[in-house]
Amino acid sequence: MAPLRATKKTFTSFQELIDESDVPVLVDFYATWCGPCKLASEMCGRLAGMPEFKDKLKFVKIDTEKYAELSSKWKVEGLPTFVLFHRGKVLDRIEGLPSEAQMRDRLNYFLQQAK
Repeated sequence: MAPLRATKKTFTSFQELIDESDVPVLVDFYATWCGPCKLASEMCGRLAGMPEFKDKLKFVKIDTEKYAELSSKWKVEGLPTFVLFHRGKVLDRIEGLPSEAQMRDRLNYFLQQAK
């Protein structure tokens, strides 16, 4: 499988991103110094490349040190923290690093709920 390339898209606000997305948005709150966050980033890259999530889920990374106000608003207390949004509302929240199978199962479950 070819590696995925990250793309940057500009929104006027984070709220606009989570409110106006036509598919659920998985936000990975991370810090550059966090070892488990690096593993989480690799896992999200693999998940984003899976056919079951293509065009059904957006993956977004938020650096908690650059965007401390977002981290505070969404009560990010441990890293990594994943928050799954749909139409501006939180569907799921995971603190810590789940296994790839656990993350895939939870995402599939909540994608079914979001239909």
